[in-house]
Parts: sequence; structure tokens; C-alpha cells
Amino acid sequence: MEHGTIERELHIDARPDVVFDVVSSPGHLREWWPDEAEYPAEPGGAGRIGFGGSWVQFTVVDAIPPKHFSFRWTHAEGETAAPGNSFLVVFELEPDGTGTRLRMTETGFRERGWNEAKIAAEHADHTSGWDHFLSRLPAYAAEVGATR
Repeated sequence: MEHGTIERELHIDARPDVVFDVVSSPGHLREWWPDEAEYPAEPGGAGRIGFGGSWVQFTVVDAIPPKHFSFRWTHAEGETAAPGNSFLVVFELEPDGTGTRLRMTETGFRERGWNEAKIAAEHADHTSGWDHFLSRLPAYAAEVGATR
């Protein structure tokens, strides 16, 4: 099995502008992914996200409403996020009927310089995490969209 990339595609019953807000805004992110999120949702915006009291670094790469949001995460505190020290997550959104098709990719596993066992373990952990958290995204985004 190749452990270089995680890819997921979802249909969400909400407009692209709503889905963009849900995947980019710290306030919305906390509702479906991390327990805490603190960062400016703009290119270069650096901050952190928290899971169960543990924090990881988070840096926005691109924010192009309502089509594209990407970020790097898990780099060491005090380091600038870059290939080799962080994972890159990209959300691409496009209209799909009355909703949105969201494509998510996460890369950077091989670029970390880890041995094959560590790469496989990190990939499996992230795959399991994305499967759990992304399953929460469609219902939450639809709920947000229904209130707009």
C-alpha cells in the first residue's frame, strides 16, 4: 500500500461558500474536527489546533473562497511550516447540484524523512482520523447552511 497521500471526496448538501466557511473558520472547525482552533483564516495565518489538551501547530497556506483552503500542520513550535516538517491538507470545493463536492487530500508523509514503519503508522493514524472527522462534516455543514 502506498502511504504518501490520503484522499477523500464527499458530497455536502450546502453551498460552496458555506462549506468553505466550515472548513476554514476556527469557530466552525471546532464543531467537527479539533477540540480547539486558534489561527487567522488567511494565507500565512499561523496558530494551533488542539485535541484532548494536546496542541499542534497549524499554518494556513491558501484561502480562496469559496473554492480552495489549504494548511500545513504538525510542524514543531517555532518552525516555519514547510515540506519536510509538516503535513499539507488541501480542501477543494466545487458546486455539485444544489450542494458542494469537497475533495480533501493530505500529503507529506514521505517528506518527513521517517522510516517505512513510521510512515505507515502515521498514515494509518491520519486515515483513521480523517475517516472519523470527515464523516461529521456533511451534517454540520448542512445544518450551518440551513440557518443562512
